[in-house]
Amino acid sequence: MLALIAKRTFIGMVVLLCLVYTGDYLSVRFRNDRELFEVVNTNRYYAIPQKNGKTEFAPAPPLSETCVHSLFPHAGNSPCWYLYRHLKKRIDM
Repeated sequence: MLALIAKRTFIGMVVLLCLVYTGDYLSVRFRNDRELFEVVNTNRYYAIPQKNGKTEFAPAPPLSETCVHSLFPHAGNSPCWYLYRHLKKRIDM
């Protein structure tokens, strides 16, 4: 009985996720009222390990990345809400 409830819950969650993704895709595909993509400048820095075990940080040139206004990634671009939360990118050497 418990396995049947777990199975139905899992299937329901998968169907719900598919519906949300489909709605997100359709809103991106047929959006007319505002810009779909945005260019965001991200700050990068190099993390250079030292012999004494410490790490030295050096600035790297900023990078312009294109993002999409949606919940999920589309067209090979990250969603803007995710990119705005990760504006600083560490590059390990």
